[in-house]
Amino acid sequence: MAKLPEEFVLETRRLMGEERFNRYLEAFNEEAPTSIRLNPRISQGVKRGHLAADLSPCEVPWCEEGYYLKGRPQFTFDPFFHAGCYYVQEASSMFISHVLRHLVKESVDMLDLCAAPGGKSTAARSVLPAGSTLVSNEPIPTRAQILLENITKWGCPGTMVTNNYPRDFRKAKTRFDVILCDVPCSGEGMFRKDSSTIDEWSPQNVEKCWRLQREIVSDAWECLNPGGILIYSTCTFNTKENEENVRWIMEEYEAEPIPIPTQQEWHITGSLLEGFDAPVYRFIPGITRGEGLFVCALRKNGQTAGKPKNHGIGITVRNLKILTTELPQGDFPQAELSYEDALKYLRGEALALPADTPRGMVSVTYHGIPIGPVKNIGNRANNLYPKPWRIKTTHLPSEPIDIIYIQ
Repeated sequence: MAKLPEEFVLETRRLMGEERFNRYLEAFNEEAPTSIRLNPRISQGVKRGHLAADLSPCEVPWCEEGYYLKGRPQFTFDPFFHAGCYYVQEASSMFISHVLRHLVKESVDMLDLCAAPGGKSTAARSVLPAGSTLVSNEPIPTRAQILLENITKWGCPGTMVTNNYPRDFRKAKTRFDVILCDVPCSGEGMFRKDSSTIDEWSPQNVEKCWRLQREIVSDAWECLNPGGILIYSTCTFNTKENEENVRWIMEEYEAEPIPIPTQQEWHITGSLLEGFDAPVYRFIPGITRGEGLFVCALRKNGQTAGKPKNHGIGITVRNLKILTTELPQGDFPQAELSYEDALKYLRGEALALPADTPRGMVSVTYHGIPIGPVKNIGNRANNLYPKPWRIKTTHLPSEPIDIIYIQ
């Protein structure tokens, strides 16, 4: 177990209490659970009883598409992973699916303001009602490209990826019905999963984070329609970045916190701030099966305006930077690949397709699932898989990595 900062230990022990804190410490002696979330566009074809072969899957209780795996397979070598058939996501973060399923019953315009690498955006897109629009945004350009890759692979109609700061949306006067603020934080909830976050932690960083978080919320609030919903979340434990910020939102904007139904057996912890009993939801390793997460949903005062159904991408996005993938789009003929050839394709190599494959653009598939395009010129097919997405390692397995089976 990595040594935790003394200031963190003292404050978190006081906050959680002795029993909770000891259970949290015990979690460091266990491996962080691995979990995946199936893509609804293919999940009906997954053999539920054989989801992960020898990996003994069991369901994530607050997300019907989520599964814990026994062990961590080599996802890099699974073509289904690259095809967006599932997303490797920490189980606590899947709670966003449950929140949205409970709160959103008709089509909405939604903004995920700090979205990279894309776990919560793909979760949101999977549960939003038909006709909804999702703007998935990331301020940092390099991270925005990763977000674009994951959104593209997931296959998200009605979604655009943007690369802007929160203040840019405020200046552009864009308006949304739902805004997810999964704000940058001090990362205390990731200490077990990623020990490098321990070295980055300091009391000064906590102070910096809660101030930045309020700036982000201030910009987001101006972009929220009357009656709209702000979902505030962090992956940290302290109350400065969590309950105290929620209390500030309630007082500053007269926001109403919204209760979310949960089950006792999920072992979700409520408020840890004395005298503050608003409905907030905290996941603590050792108590809940996942990493650290804090979530609160708040409603903006005012009457929700009606809108036509199936309005699609109709958000005003003037002066915003919108990212687009360079992948060719179209209903192309398909060519099935073996496991070996699928890995060659994902490495960026040229392929030789069957002689009867049509010339021109072709979508190559693995077990019937498209993984990307090629341009077939006859004697070979030129690989059009984007270079940044390619598998870099030369040490490839000879046998398929069985994580899901497609019927």
